[in-house]
Amino acid sequence: MRLDDQRESGNFQDDTGRGGMGFGGGGGGGGLGLIFSFIASRFGIVGIIVFALGYCALTSLGGLGGGVMPSSSVSAPSGKSSLDPTIQHFTLKVLGSTEDIWGKLFAASGSRYEPTTLVYYSGSDDSGCGAAQSAMGPFYCPTDKKIYLDTSFFNELSQRFQAPGDFAMAYVIAHEVGHHVQDMQGILDKAHNAQARASDTQGNAIQVGVELQADCYAGVWAATARDSKGQSLMEPGDVEEGMRAAMAIGDDTLQKETQGRVMPDKFTHGSSAARMAALQKGLTTGDPAQCVNLQQPSVRSSQ
Repeated sequence: MRLDDQRESGNFQDDTGRGGMGFGGGGGGGGLGLIFSFIASRFGIVGIIVFALGYCALTSLGGLGGGVMPSSSVSAPSGKSSLDPTIQHFTLKVLGSTEDIWGKLFAASGSRYEPTTLVYYSGSDDSGCGAAQSAMGPFYCPTDKKIYLDTSFFNELSQRFQAPGDFAMAYVIAHEVGHHVQDMQGILDKAHNAQARASDTQGNAIQVGVELQADCYAGVWAATARDSKGQSLMEPGDVEEGMRAAMAIGDDTLQKETQGRVMPDKFTHGSSAARMAALQKGLTTGDPAQCVNLQQPSVRSSQ
């Protein structure tokens, strides 16, 4: 990606030197805070790994089951930051670019974009939605409007999931920003309310739609972002990097890896094909209005 002349966002918080936090949470018991459960951290229901690029990395899989963590917290003494400067500069340039693009898109529709904050942590932290742990993967918390990222996830994405590259990393950030955009648009509230009335299977399908839209929004950003000379930030090979990442974190791919079978009723983020298609739609159209009604095509269960 051509990020050399991109500005770095100032909307970040470095918690990597806090030495690990307790399992409390300032997350409220009302609104979307209720959607968060800590049953499904890295390992979701029936042992499915939820290496999720998405705000539901902290949800129960299939609705509102499970409890919210207690509000108490245990703070560790401040320490030296362990944040890799290279990772910091890269992710903040991506974040700054998303702010510029979504700022213009919101302004064009007569509204104002309020940037999210990127929180870096190492191992564990407290979020407005409760405990944050690196095993959960990156996630967006609508309670405090922040994105939480343990940058060790990038190593996991590159090594375990065989999805290296700068655009694969940028896709992670842009997807979570997509959830913030959904939050500002009221989409997360609507999804939450719909899940409250739905069965587990229906609730999962609603969640998949939310995640696919965030994938599409990530593509919209990438398609629209330009450098100071008006050139696209995308370089040859970037699209392929994004597609490899989307394929690697599809629900069917993860289920096959961890269980040896596919259970579409348990999908919470979409199949590899669906996630790739959603990202491609954003990249192709560059239009957020096209990122609606994205659904998971029928996928057969496999034993």
